Amino acid sequence: MIWSAARKSAEHLVQILDEEFDALKAQNLDAFEQLQGQKVTLIANLAEVSPPQSGQEASEWAGFQDLILGCRDRHRRNSLLIQRKLDAIRAALKTLQGADPASSVEVYDRLGRLAGAKRRSGYAQA
Repeated sequence: MIWSAARKSAEHLVQILDEEFDALKAQNLDAFEQLQGQKVTLIANLAEVSPPQSGQEASEWAGFQDLILGCRDRHRRNSLLIQRKLDAIRAALKTLQGADPASSVEVYDRLGRLAGAKRRSGYAQA
């Protein structure tokens, strides 16, 4: 791959990863899914880039590596956001299913009291 094309592809990947992050933050899954095809194509193209054989291209290679490192960091950021959202969804599902009776999550009724709390003392006094 020619260096100018490789750099352009890397810059486009940076843009795609930033758009992906914005879509994830907004929970816009349609936009997120549309970006995946472009991202995969760019990554496949960038995988063909090899280090320079001569010293003249060393500065271009260093700039290209910086772009790729930025892409890696953005990808990790996006991955972390996805993982946190999945963890929150799993925790909410677990709470709704009531799978863990020893859970520290407490549910309140409409009067602000703990739901399911034993009210023996109130009934005993009546």
